[in-house]
Amino acid sequence: MQIADLLSPEGVVLSLKSKDKKHLLQFLADRASPLVQAQGARILETLIERERLGTTGVGQGIAIPHGRLHDIKKITGIFARLETPIEYEAVDNQPVDLVFMLMAPEGAGADHLKALARVSRLLRNQTVCEKLRKATTAEALYAILTEPPAASSVAA
Repeated sequence: MQIADLLSPEGVVLSLKSKDKKHLLQFLADRASPLVQAQGARILETLIERERLGTTGVGQGIAIPHGRLHDIKKITGIFARLETPIEYEAVDNQPVDLVFMLMAPEGAGADHLKALARVSRLLRNQTVCEKLRKATTAEALYAILTEPPAASSVAA
């Protein structure tokens, strides 16, 4: 599974202005709504329910909010780089500025976990995160996110 399987160019936001976590999740839900063909309110509710189980702020300025909805067809991502980092209750108590939201069909099971693992692996790469933080266009963000893994990691 590649990031390009999860993310479309329409799902990339270059410089999101968000005042807090709730505002961020609301924006992501609204942005995902037409892409997954589900109501933004239902997406938001799903994201908030997941946050109640534990933060999706994984550290180093990164959050991967996610959830499952019964009536969506495929795993879909939204990536946003925040203009200014926000408090997110991350595991390292650091503010968040890179956010990759995933929404999956209720029955996605292992595919949802594979998608989360793929996004997590990508965003644990410090070089990738540095490039994402320096990119000047949404197109550049998309290209960085969907760049095929280096040949050395493919052979591994």
